[in-house]
Amino acid sequence: MVSRDRVSERSNGAVLDDVSKAIIEQLQEDGRRPYSAIGKAVGLSEAAVRQRVQRLLETGVMQIVAVTDPLSVGFTRAAMIGVRVEGDMEDVADALETMAEVDYVVITAGSYDILVEVVCEDDDHLLDVINRQIRAIPGVRHTESFVYLKLRKQIYSWGTR
Repeated sequence: MVSRDRVSERSNGAVLDDVSKAIIEQLQEDGRRPYSAIGKAVGLSEAAVRQRVQRLLETGVMQIVAVTDPLSVGFTRAAMIGVRVEGDMEDVADALETMAEVDYVVITAGSYDILVEVVCEDDDHLLDVINRQIRAIPGVRHTESFVYLKLRKQIYSWGTR
């Protein structure tokens, strides 16, 4: 039996060893950290870190993105929308994924079949997204909106455990 500390399986089949996990944690702390600095922290050369990062990106284990504050870039309204579906949840989730305003889609077990986070320019835009886009998707039976009043915490540094 392989120790959980040494290797862990991911749903996409990628295997992460302790060094890959350490690289991910370094990038979660600072996504612009130089490969040379990461190499020193994890005991690899800059080239080896570059190769591992490229492999982690190509396999979809991680992505490196810039996270913005929606208010700073003109989006004043965000909401989580609970969606109840009649029929195939995957079809509805596929349709939701294509919407520009949607930044998060998860199929759930519970009161809602799908949870969707949307970021909109204002309340009129949010109304349009809910009424004319989400509710127009075949299979959407019910929605409930949870408008964000104040963002208190948003992190992406949960590590790799």
